[in-house]
Amino acid sequence: MGAIDELVTELARLPTIGRKSAMRLTYHLLKQPTEQSRRLAAALTTLVETVRPCARCFNLTESELCAICSDPRRDAAIICVVEEASDIPAIERAAEFRGTYHVLGGRLAPIDGVGPEELTVGALVARVAAGGVGEVIVATNPKLEGEATALYLQEQLAGHPVRVTRLARGLPMGGDLEYADGGTIAQALSARRVMG
Repeated sequence: MGAIDELVTELARLPTIGRKSAMRLTYHLLKQPTEQSRRLAAALTTLVETVRPCARCFNLTESELCAICSDPRRDAAIICVVEEASDIPAIERAAEFRGTYHVLGGRLAPIDGVGPEELTVGALVARVAAGGVGEVIVATNPKLEGEATALYLQEQLAGHPVRVTRLARGLPMGGDLEYADGGTIAQALSARRVMG
């Protein structure tokens, strides 16, 4: 496999990039000045070598704790649980939530081999069990797997003195938080409800 085919193959593995788009991107990069391609390669290398999960919430960060967990103005008594770190900016855009987050690293999907062990559910339960948490907002995507994950989280937190809420139905069924507008997320946050 040549260098062009190798890059096309790697780019085609990215979400929403098919083989044709990967080929166009590859040829575009070849037309650019060499220094621009080197900067892109260096940025990817830096990304892979420096970004890691936050030790507390599993958001992506270059430090031990992410900027949200490190911010003393955030309310640590409220945890918003999301599937992926990419969901956090969508909620932050709404500018309504001042608590902290917990990133599961996916959602339950037994068909795909994703069970509770592959997610950070145990770490979430440990955070709640340590005390100081009054509410857990479950903000999994409103799809079948997201709903199953929400119910599983509710069961896991049932023995703890914490209020478990779910985002209200302002988000479209089958949609992703990452693509929702700030107004929709703000409405869903303010109209959240207790699960169960």
